[in-house]
Amino acid sequence: MTNDTDTSELADRGAATEDRPEIRHRRPDDVGDDAVRAAGTLSEALETIEQARGNLYAFHRLTGHADLLLDSVVDQLRAAGRPDLAARLRGELIGRNVLPGRWTFQIMEEYDDGYYAAFADMERMVRDQLVQGRRHVHEAEMKERRRTHGRPEHTARP
Repeated sequence: MTNDTDTSELADRGAATEDRPEIRHRRPDDVGDDAVRAAGTLSEALETIEQARGNLYAFHRLTGHADLLLDSVVDQLRAAGRPDLAARLRGELIGRNVLPGRWTFQIMEEYDDGYYAAFADMERMVRDQLVQGRRHVHEAEMKERRRTHGRPEHTARP
């Protein structure tokens, strides 16, 4: 153990069945409602960005899959006696950029390295400044308000 370990955290480790949130989900001392709310809302916004990022990955996978299916379409058009359509499809669609100079993987990389990274870094910095880096303090407090204390299916911890 290091000297900087909080004594309440040490006591907390031995009380795994204690019916209150773990230290990492508790509001730090001297942190007000506005700070917890701000950190919680920014966390919610980051979760929305995570969902948008997932949709971007779905866009990438679906677009790539469609592009690969075009190989079969070209073969089928040739088999159907339409080499003209096969050649046109091959020349205009297969391997085409979805945006000028970009395939979907490049869009994803730009998003991840730019907007997403900046958003995640800002959320972490604000959380560090407001609630000592603790995650989901606002949600943990909501859980405490909403759960039925004393019932086994409503415990604070696993």
